[in-house]
Amino acid sequence: MKGIGRHLNRTLQVWRTTTVDDGAGGEETTTAQAGTVRAKVDQPSPTERLIAQQTGSRHSHNVYLSPRADVRRGDELRGTDDLGVAQRFRVQSVIQPSTPVYSKAEVELTQSQQEG
Repeated sequence: MKGIGRHLNRTLQVWRTTTVDDGAGGEETTTAQAGTVRAKVDQPSPTERLIAQQTGSRHSHNVYLSPRADVRRGDELRGTDDLGVAQRFRVQSVIQPSTPVYSKAEVELTQSQQEG
């Protein structure tokens, strides 16, 4: 996949949950936008779907990214599809091939809502 940039046809917001000291001896958890990434969202292959079912994974889509994209397990990717439908994906894992020409995030579609 040399030159993956031309295949990355969507922009997704990266939302990340962080825990910070609340100043009173406790912690506060917040979710904030950590950036945006260009991506290509695909359905997993039949083999990937079978493996996900057998292992109890919630892998519903593959999201292809630049190899330098700052996307981590637990992040949420937000955007809209080609029809304007809002989507949220929870990142299950991020992997790269041995030659890092792209990153692949295995994600679960957690919300899809028709825009009004």
